[in-house]
This record gives sequence, C-alpha cells and structure tokens, in this order.
Amino acid sequence: MAYFAAVLARTDGAWDVSETELDNVETLADLADLAREAAQDDESVLVFIEQEDAWFAVLRVDGEEDPRIFVSDGAAAARSSYGSILTDELLDRVGDADFDDLDSLVTDLDDEDADQNAEDDDEDEAAGATGPGGVPVGPLGDPELLIEFGLPAEGLLDLSGEGAMPGDALSEIADAIGCGEVLEAVR
Repeated sequence: MAYFAAVLARTDGAWDVSETELDNVETLADLADLAREAAQDDESVLVFIEQEDAWFAVLRVDGEEDPRIFVSDGAAAARSSYGSILTDELLDRVGDADFDDLDSLVTDLDDEDADQNAEDDDEDEAAGATGPGGVPVGPLGDPELLIEFGLPAEGLLDLSGEGAMPGDALSEIADAIGCGEVLEAVR
C-alpha cells in the first residue's frame, strides 16, 4: 500500500515542509520522535499521513507534550500498519478516560438502572458502524488540533466526511494553515 507522509515544522511564522519515510516507524513514540527531530525551539510540528485515498491522519507534536492525533476514518486506518499505530493509541486513550473518575464509576454500578443502561449502550454500539477490532468508522481523535493555525474543528471534520478524498483533504488543510504551495512541492 502506498503512503504519503510529510513533516511540517513551524519556523519563524512559516512552515518548513519535507516528505518523510515511515519505514522505521513502529510505534507512536517513533512517529513523535520523527516530528521532534524537525522541530525548532519547541515549535509545533505536524505530520501528515495519507494512504492511497483510503484515509489521512494529522499528528501534532508540541515540544515534549503528548502528541495530538486526528484520523479521518478510524476503521480504514486500523487496517493499515501505520494507521493502526494511531488508532490503537486513540482507542487506548478513550479506554483510559472511561476510568479516570473511579468514584463516578462505582456510583453508576450501585445505581439500579446501571445494568439496564449498560444493556442499552451495548445494543447501540452493536448497531453503530465499526471496523476491525471495534474501531469506529469515520473521524477519530482530536478535531481541534489545528484551530490555532486557522482550521476550525468543523472544517477538519467536513474534510473527513463520506466521499471525501484524503489527498484533496490534506491539500485543503495545508492551504488553510498557510503551507499549501510548499506541501504541493514535495508531493
């Protein structure tokens, strides 16, 4: 499967864009390290990944903070080696968040209606669209990761809708954040 990957490093109010290989990327930490290598003075770095018009992802790294991730179609990405790195991380984060408030969890379990609500939720989840391993079909992750650069969450979600072409979406994202021409030069 053919992939396109580019690293976009913020430098002095502009973007430095370079195509990159993902051959040595096996984990999210590897991908974050690849991004950090391109960073200047802890400025933001974005990694764009696209797989043959099946899905796209944007990874944002700010200094040593945890990477922020957005994937256009979680189920499609989960079927690919690089996409599964991102979707696995996103699903782990969602799973961890479910248990952040243990007191609330205990209260819910003590509630007589909790069992019925859990059954209803299971039926709703079974009816929802999921792909391999229960990964949701459609956008997954943080749609707000590009707000600071001029692309609102709604805009990113619109580019991920049904029928959207990932290659075109990455071009539109690059145009919106001010690096369309330099991204096209490396494509």
